Amino acid sequence: MITLRKAKEQDIEVIRDIAAATWPSAYLDIIGQQQIDYMLDKMYNKGELLNQFLSGHIFLIAEDNTHQYGFAGYSIIDLEEKIYKLHKLYVLPSAHGKGVGKILINEVFNQVKDAGATALQLNVNKDNKAKDFYLKGGFTIKESVKLDIGEGFFMDDYVMEYRF
Repeated sequence: MITLRKAKEQDIEVIRDIAAATWPSAYLDIIGQQQIDYMLDKMYNKGELLNQFLSGHIFLIAEDNTHQYGFAGYSIIDLEEKIYKLHKLYVLPSAHGKGVGKILINEVFNQVKDAGATALQLNVNKDNKAKDFYLKGGFTIKESVKLDIGEGFFMDDYVMEYRF
């Protein structure tokens, strides 16, 4: 049975391992190995993840008694408007279709709603199949953005939003 738990700083390696195992299947055909390597190093290095924990990001890990299958990470991005952002949601390819992503997103919904959120936003690559997962879950496309992330790389994303 899949359960969720709030991650601690000691779980940084678990988060890094899941990201490294999921990114190639999610992004290789979209952005290529060079950009994957760059982004994993930039966004999932220990210092960056530690900074996220220290600045109030909440990470949830989906697991059973023996394995971790995925994680989600979110934080508040607008205190006045009570808007939260889902920064990360990744499920191991071997666990796709088992409801792990749905369990994670539902718990994020529950937690931010309980905190008084008016909206949950996320960025998703325009060509990522996960876009359909979010659309089915009630998100709408708010805008299109192209973000320069350095070294000549860009993120060509949709900003999606779920209103409470």
